[in-house]
Amino acid sequence: QVQLVESGGGLVQPGGSLRLSCAASGSISSINGMFWYRQTPGKQREWVATITRIGATNYLDSVKGRFTISRDNAKNTMYLQMNSLKPEDTAVYYCNAVLTPLGTRNLNSYWGQGTQVTVSS
Repeated sequence: QVQLVESGGGLVQPGGSLRLSCAASGSISSINGMFWYRQTPGKQREWVATITRIGATNYLDSVKGRFTISRDNAKNTMYLQMNSLKPEDTAVYYCNAVLTPLGTRNLNSYWGQGTQVTVSS
């Protein structure tokens, strides 16, 4: 059983910062790409950032220069440092990981339950 758990969401004023975490646990052999997505009511889930196993990163244009994705492979944990937050960043943030469960050669996709980020004065 593999589980992804996000934490770190909350209410912050415009211009503020938050750091999200996503911890993967369970029977995991290796984790390939890890991703952050976000979703607001009535809209499709939107990709935000990607980090590969070796640390290559990519970002949605609207968050470039403000958000930083990172990971600690030893802890199977990914982070999203969000600075200079704007009201339009308000959303439920989800982590996603493509990984190989222990004892298999499969690449499976897993999602966390989401964490709410609200940017408001």
